[in-house]
Amino acid sequence: MSPCPDTATDSGTVTNALKNRWVKIAGQVVVMTALVLGLVAFVGNNKSVTLTVDGQASTVSTFGSTVADVLAESEVEVGELDDVTPAVGEEISDGASIEVVTAKPVNVNVDGDSSTVHTTAATVRELLDELEVTDKSALSAPLTAELASVGAVTISTPKRVTIAVDGKTRKEVTTATTIGDLLQEHDIKVRKDDKLSVAAKEPVEEGIKVKVTRIDRERVEETESIAFGTDETTNSGMYADEEKVTRAGEAGERVKVYEIVLTDGKETSRKLVKEKVTREPVSQKVTVGTKKRPAKVNNANVGGTWQALAECESGGNWSINTGNGYSGGLQFSASSWLGAGGGKYAPYAYMATPSEQIATAEVLRGNGGWGHWPACASKLGLL
Repeated sequence: MSPCPDTATDSGTVTNALKNRWVKIAGQVVVMTALVLGLVAFVGNNKSVTLTVDGQASTVSTFGSTVADVLAESEVEVGELDDVTPAVGEEISDGASIEVVTAKPVNVNVDGDSSTVHTTAATVRELLDELEVTDKSALSAPLTAELASVGAVTISTPKRVTIAVDGKTRKEVTTATTIGDLLQEHDIKVRKDDKLSVAAKEPVEEGIKVKVTRIDRERVEETESIAFGTDETTNSGMYADEEKVTRAGEAGERVKVYEIVLTDGKETSRKLVKEKVTREPVSQKVTVGTKKRPAKVNNANVGGTWQALAECESGGNWSINTGNGYSGGLQFSASSWLGAGGGKYAPYAYMATPSEQIATAEVLRGNGGWGHWPACASKLGLL
């Protein structure tokens, strides 16, 4: 009997089956190992990150490695003016926090210049810091106000100004917006007629000088004299160089009302608005002669005793009339002149020539001698 071939065959079959089984198990082990390693890698790369955008926080699971990855996965777009912390290119780890503050437009007016500013500032104070503007400025909103609730901010920075008013000049520092605000700030009232060197609506600028010129209008009364006139009448019995006041003149009076303009207290113009005569003037009445006076004889031609007597009586002035009741070189009284016939020459002795006076004196001497001139006649040894 030959060996049993079936037994060998069965042995090989069993061996192959065992081999295949181990191969299968080994493959399964490889697969399981890969799965475990993949799971470990998956769990290891996934991160939990806190993302805060404009104050709104959320938790984000991400496989990203940088801030930019997280923002992209979260569909958060940032601009160049936005504030991102940490920076966009920084790497992140599990448990990291990312904060995004987006720049928002704010309407800002600084000293009259308006513009729109994109800022990440949260409050007015932070905005001032960002603009490098002093917090001593005048503001339309408090320093602590949230910009989100304000919308627009008006800023007036401190400026040095010079104010001249009422005779005084002073230097001030102000945050007033306009010239009108500046004057109101310092309780300077500008009246209707006053003048400003800079219009009230103009903005206040650094170093500006403001002059307030006071304009006052007043009415004043002034009294002035009205000159009197002269009414003349003629008298043929009087010489042409003679005149006699028969009625004294009196000045009248007029009251004038002026409207005057005072510029800083000094009168710069006046206008007559009313006048009234309160007393009429009274004219002077004068009688003037028309008679031609005879040519006078040169005193040098009158000599002798009469000239000596005239020198004593009147200083040798044949036409003297001092108003003391005596006139002429020999000092005739009006009665003695007329009594001796002098009236045929002139009304008074001083109006007659020396020869006419001597002729009349001879008449007097013939009736009473030198005694009509007692003091001088005695002095000259005539008595």
